[in-house]
Amino acid sequence: MALIVQKFGGTSVGSIERIEQVAEKVKKFRENGDDIVVVVSAMSGETNRLIGLAKQISEQPVPRELDVMVSTGEQVTIALLAMALIKRGVPAVSYTGNQVRILTDSSFTKARILQIDDQKLRADLKAGRVVVVAGFQGVDEHGNITTLGRGGSDTTGVALAAALKADECQIYTDVDGVYTTDPRVVPKAQRLDKITFEEMLEMASLGSKVLQIRSVEFAGKYNVPLRVLHSFQEGPGTLITIDEEESMEQPIISGIAFNRDEAKLTIRGVPDNPGVAFKILGPISAANIEVDMIVQNIAHDNTTDFTFTVHRNDHLSAMRVLENTAREIGAREVIGDTDIAKVSIVGVGMRSHAGVASRMFEALAREGINIQMISTSEIKVSVVIEEKYLELAVRALHTAFELDAPARQGE
Repeated sequence: MALIVQKFGGTSVGSIERIEQVAEKVKKFRENGDDIVVVVSAMSGETNRLIGLAKQISEQPVPRELDVMVSTGEQVTIALLAMALIKRGVPAVSYTGNQVRILTDSSFTKARILQIDDQKLRADLKAGRVVVVAGFQGVDEHGNITTLGRGGSDTTGVALAAALKADECQIYTDVDGVYTTDPRVVPKAQRLDKITFEEMLEMASLGSKVLQIRSVEFAGKYNVPLRVLHSFQEGPGTLITIDEEESMEQPIISGIAFNRDEAKLTIRGVPDNPGVAFKILGPISAANIEVDMIVQNIAHDNTTDFTFTVHRNDHLSAMRVLENTAREIGAREVIGDTDIAKVSIVGVGMRSHAGVASRMFEALAREGINIQMISTSEIKVSVVIEEKYLELAVRALHTAFELDAPARQGE
């Protein structure tokens, strides 16, 4: 008998019909003798509807009150699912984050989990009940309702699995696992049977939307085996685990990630003095703008060109900050570019294979794609290219690293 935490997202519980389907799925697991804790999101579109109501009152709603309101979305879903289970003869009980006592800090709208009181859950499981918990929410030390930010239900699921020392945390979604890249861009993309936390973290941070980054970090920290599964299709999904299989079959690259939400800024003709990087990036950081890739080139006239990338939403804010800095330090000009994208190859297999980066560059060169910036780590290589070449680059790299699914007979 296993203890399994199952998380169902908004689309999985988006209608009464779907909630009934989820109840059927949970019932089957219960009939196998497994102990089940279910974490659910609000019905799809409900959180946006609630935020929309708040914005009719105030363009910038008070975060504490916003959390009080948006947390009601999950409260509806947990009660409906518990009802659907009870109707099927499965003993079930629903709890809000406050009732379980998922203790968080007081950062309203983006709180972090500090501690979970699992006594109530264990007592219910021992009594043979399925426990249905509201995702995305908790309570701070003052009794205020808090929410964990977008995708926070994944984090709730993983945190409960860690607290209960569950055998597996299953994340049910609208895809049947983690793929080598987005199948909409590369039809020959393959579902991975297994991927490491490290690789999944890179994929999530580089643009793969399958799992929320915080939930992967949490799972890796507490070694909670994570499995991504399709809500309404049978299949093994993808297991995310700490193990790196030391075998001949271990691929060099596990996946190709990409991100269109990038912008590049360059400040040219900067006097090349000590501390220049801080003078440029200090004000950017102070404006709460996150910098990703950085390149610095020294010219013959003792000046430097300094280039970095930010999220595209931060482009105009970063430009304003950089123009002020340019005037202060006597730089020649500031240039911005939003027509770029980032493409990355990810894989723990890189550690034991030389020449991975050059193979990547060769594949892009064959397609006539110019690389503007390069960033590397132990298990990834990222490049910035023109956005119009993004899909061509992803397909070329997918083929170059032998990730394409084999053609079926007759194709």
